[in-house]
Amino acid sequence: MSNFKMQIMYDGGAYHGWQRQNNGITVQEVVENTLSRLTGEEISVTGCSRTDAGVHALSYTLNFFSNTQIPPNNIPLAFNNLSGHKDIIALDCKKVSDDFSARFSCQGKTYLYKIWNSKIENPFTSKYSWFVPYRLNVDLMKEGAKHFVGTHDFAGFMAQGGSQKTTVRTVKRCEIFDKYEWDEQIALEIEADAYLYNMVRIITGTLVECGMGKIAPEDLPEIIAKCDRTLGGMTAPPEGLFLKEVNYKF
Repeated sequence: MSNFKMQIMYDGGAYHGWQRQNNGITVQEVVENTLSRLTGEEISVTGCSRTDAGVHALSYTLNFFSNTQIPPNNIPLAFNNLSGHKDIIALDCKKVSDDFSARFSCQGKTYLYKIWNSKIENPFTSKYSWFVPYRLNVDLMKEGAKHFVGTHDFAGFMAQGGSQKTTVRTVKRCEIFDKYEWDEQIALEIEADAYLYNMVRIITGTLVECGMGKIAPEDLPEIIAKCDRTLGGMTAPPEGLFLKEVNYKF
């Protein structure tokens, strides 16, 4: 039996997140069902992250064990032809050592969040951006983003329902970009060793409130240190969030 590492990308708009649930279809369910049909085995996959309902992935890593004789480089094409879900696409597949785990071997992840900042919505971005019709001060957002870099207790930036043993995380990079793909689009990119439940969406909402003038960037160190969820900003909606990159050390 071999261990296969596979990369996929998906539009999460139609799914109840990554992890299998009883109340709706999930990305994991589609992937496992497709791989089981493809290999003729009962396949269970380990994913790198539990993305929430409506969240997307530009590059998502999973692994699974199988006795299949299908060459790894043929699995993505066969998967895409078989799945029937054009919003979940396999990109790459290779054999790896048995001790590799998409979840536990992960060294860090990069998330991308897109904001459409205009009085008028864009039909080509509305499914993949947070529509904010109030003019945001990007310079204030950029200044605020700097304060999230470093090792902090991010308990104040976690939604209820998280089950982490520790709320301390290390953010390596937190940057705001204006005119990202369109003149009216603002983007946040954040890279960290791990994340708390809704952490990226709450950081995004907080930085948007910086851009609106509701939270002063210089107050963020104290807000972070107090670990009080009521002091931070709103939770940004899921449709603007993308898992962009997963990092592994081989």
